[in-house]
Amino acid sequence: MEPPSENSAYIVRWRADEATARRVVDRLAEDIDLSGLAVGTYESGDDWVIEVRFSHAPDLEKISDWVRQAAGSDIANTIAFETEASKDWVAASLEGLKPVCVGRFVVHGAHHRHKLASNCIGIEIEAALAFGTGHHGSTRGCLAAIERVARGRRPARILDIGTGSGVLAIAAARALRRPVVAGDLDPVAVAAARANARANRVAAWVRIVRADGVMHPAIRAGAPYDLVLANILLLPLQILARPLRALLAPRAMVVLSGLMPAQANAALASWRAQGLVLRRRETIENWTTLTLMRP
Repeated sequence: MEPPSENSAYIVRWRADEATARRVVDRLAEDIDLSGLAVGTYESGDDWVIEVRFSHAPDLEKISDWVRQAAGSDIANTIAFETEASKDWVAASLEGLKPVCVGRFVVHGAHHRHKLASNCIGIEIEAALAFGTGHHGSTRGCLAAIERVARGRRPARILDIGTGSGVLAIAAARALRRPVVAGDLDPVAVAAARANARANRVAAWVRIVRADGVMHPAIRAGAPYDLVLANILLLPLQILARPLRALLAPRAMVVLSGLMPAQANAALASWRAQGLVLRRRETIENWTTLTLMRP
């Protein structure tokens, strides 16, 4: 593997059968501190792929030894290490970046600010290192879910987990005019989301904190929540099901995304185990969004 640059993302992948993949991911959550990591599993042909993204250079020998102990030498031999240079999305994405329309929402850059129809809800998000310009299928699925919730009810308290650019928190605040607590582990995302909230004139409605999961005092103080948005990855969605259940108000709606279609049932099982029921499943560009309700 080539020496990584200072701004690289570090990715480890290995392949296994489905049963082994699920067992290894469960053990991963028990054995390894997942702070600063993004973990995902997805189907690939006859196998499943486990992917771990690190925010810092990992100890590759230690990871290989762990996989060998958890799953055996044959699976450890499938490990692939990659580095992925951080991309300057501001420079690369603004050129030709078109507004994204989802219901009344129009997610746009500053260069389209004066081209919006008067009856739409404009959300100005510049492409940046923080995830969430509205172009991703999972973001669009969540925006559509917010639009549906807004047509039927006005949740009193809203939580956005893994807020990224803040686009979902901003959309919820603009459409519902209700307070939103938003959290993200990445300090770059927190700074970007705060700047975006100010630019969209919802800083008074949206409180953005740096948080890993739901244990931050501001998140717990904001409970019980009537609407929860979580556009992240399968494993954290599964891990968060139980602690989040305690923060939900009766009849609360939960919107989950960041899931490929093959992962949706695994996420759904974790939340059904906490008593939630599925209200809607929607797939946009191979990304599935689940809307659930606490009875």
